[in-house]
Amino acid sequence: MKNAFPYSILDLALIREGSDAQDAYVRSLDLARHAEAWGYKRLWLAEHHNMPYVGSSAPTVLMGYIAGGTKSIRVGSGGIMMPNHSALMVAEEIGTLETLYPGRIDLGLGRAPGTDQRTASALRRGRIETVNDFPQDLEDLQRYFSPDNSRSDVRAFPAEGHEVPIYILGSSMSSAILAAERGLPYVFASHFAPAYFMQAVKYYQDHFKPSEYLREPFVMACVNVIAADTDEEANFLATSFYQMALGIIRQKSYPLRPPVKEMSDIWSEGEAAAIQNMMAVTFVGTKDTVRDGLAGLIRHTGINEVMITSNLYDHAARLRSFELAAEAIGEIAVG
Repeated sequence: MKNAFPYSILDLALIREGSDAQDAYVRSLDLARHAEAWGYKRLWLAEHHNMPYVGSSAPTVLMGYIAGGTKSIRVGSGGIMMPNHSALMVAEEIGTLETLYPGRIDLGLGRAPGTDQRTASALRRGRIETVNDFPQDLEDLQRYFSPDNSRSDVRAFPAEGHEVPIYILGSSMSSAILAAERGLPYVFASHFAPAYFMQAVKYYQDHFKPSEYLREPFVMACVNVIAADTDEEANFLATSFYQMALGIIRQKSYPLRPPVKEMSDIWSEGEAAAIQNMMAVTFVGTKDTVRDGLAGLIRHTGINEVMITSNLYDHAARLRSFELAAEAIGEIAVG
């Protein structure tokens, strides 16, 4: 028996070398419009700060831009980093989006600041919130959306009464524990932090407690996919992605650079090894290669949805990668 396996997109609105943020936003919207036609369920935007070549510093603004330019695809945050925001403000902004685009807004939440500590301090005007505050932030958010909050002295308009699904994002055991305890869907950042992927997913699935929001565990895994019509082309295109990852290793921000024939002149052996470890959940190749890799991941982990990120310099090649990924997942038989 073959059922449709859901697949989605994570976008960072990366800025290409020689271009600007406006170009990144236009490309994000164009991707979202194509993604609707290719059967993608949702497109999420990440939150990062003080990174000159990452355009997604204001995800809720971009969510409105993407939702307003599309018709059916769900649009969400992947995620909103709660240490940088008050729960009230998040509820008001997401509630506004849900009012404008009913039934299409997702709220993914992260417990990290998505930046360095100095920038985090500037975001919160000197008040540094820790990961220990995240459970309370989550509880506050759920209260603001609840119709039961109508008698409270502090209310979130127009969020109150809207049923916006909340997802817990993470790359460690702590987020898995919280998502399981609160009975919420769990999204793991295996595209850049795969170390605890299997351990966290298994813990969440084994310890999940049903809630009013979710009756059974739901896991979404974010993975890197670079697909092309030949393995040779896919491996060539992937060098743009590797150069971006090199910036993470070196703690520098690089624009999305054109692909190169050889990476050996760009990275050291140690850097190459570190990137390979970081990108362990990455699928590069033809549609068949990607299909077989993702099918194995789905069977091995029992995940419920796959979220794809594909950071390529050439926009047409990036669109083709997402198109082939959609075709590949469509050929996976899940019972």
